Amino acid sequence: MNTYFFTGFPGFLATSLVKKIIAEKDDISHFYLLVLPEFQNRAKIEVNRIVAEAKLSADHFTIIPGDITKPNLKLPFSMVQKLQEEVTHIFHLAAIYDLAVPKELAYDVNVLGTKNINDWILTLKNVKRYVYFSTAYVSGKREGLILETDLDMQQQFKNHYESTKFEAEKLVHQVIDQVATTIIRPGIVKGHSKTGETLKFDGPYFVLNFFDRLKWLPRIPYLGEGEVEGNFVPVDYVINATVYLGHKDIGIGKTYHLTDPNPYSMRQVYQMLMSEYLGKNPFGTIPLSLARVFLSIPYLRKWTRVEKESLDYFQCQTKYDCTHAQADLKDSGIVCPDLRETVGAMVEFYKKHKSDEDKQIKIV
Repeated sequence: MNTYFFTGFPGFLATSLVKKIIAEKDDISHFYLLVLPEFQNRAKIEVNRIVAEAKLSADHFTIIPGDITKPNLKLPFSMVQKLQEEVTHIFHLAAIYDLAVPKELAYDVNVLGTKNINDWILTLKNVKRYVYFSTAYVSGKREGLILETDLDMQQQFKNHYESTKFEAEKLVHQVIDQVATTIIRPGIVKGHSKTGETLKFDGPYFVLNFFDRLKWLPRIPYLGEGEVEGNFVPVDYVINATVYLGHKDIGIGKTYHLTDPNPYSMRQVYQMLMSEYLGKNPFGTIPLSLARVFLSIPYLRKWTRVEKESLDYFQCQTKYDCTHAQADLKDSGIVCPDLRETVGAMVEFYKKHKSDEDKQIKIV
């Protein structure tokens, strides 16, 4: 029987993974969910929703107040020995994902938090798998082909999110010979391919926010030349692939790019989203430098609901190789759907929920 320990709950990815594991696996003993104290009520609500839909009872879940930035995860003393004996699978998703995150906060959560998770895992007695959620963007400002085996290539970074996730992944590699580890590097995660559901409107949703604010204009231009690849993957592909690779022996000691094997250019993505949302096509082009000046003004940044840092992803000529992921998923039936086929559901969900402030990123 497997006993799971999750960080990052009740976040969308962690919650979706728990649901998928319940749907796929029959050998589940228990879920331990490490939650910041201020999120305990939200976590209880989410567990109740899962129980209402799933084949497990509430007795299969324990919400543990804790903090990955503290030694021993600030675990309650009464839980320490119990977890050491029982936990078999660790899914570490807790991180700061904001592109505009301050350096100190990003370091504390992403780097120090991962070090504390690693140290704690080494005290466990029955670990079968450690699944660590990284990001394809540990490649930073590198251009050209990025391999799944690449990590420290003396690259520079576009923001503190990228640099601290890079440092955190280096720490995970330090324990990979001691613990059966699978490292997951998603591209930019968007909503569910069929329902469009997502928890936060970031990544490609910044483009929809931009269109929403400027929809009164007769013509909206492209932002820059948009020749770089836009690597957007639906959350269900990431979830399905992670559960599969995180349990199969073939995934031990591997790093996987869960990226789009056939990505569109940013220009194509921009056109797709505008056509679907506004029913018209872009006209003309404004330089990214001008757009950056525009978004450097706090009022305009908040009004458009677009992070200035997102523009950096319009100009980095990067191609993410996902050969290992594609090869190891070959017999699973799990494939990344074509972005064009998922845009309709994505935009429809955005239209219904764009006024939900809980889904909008707080722009500063």
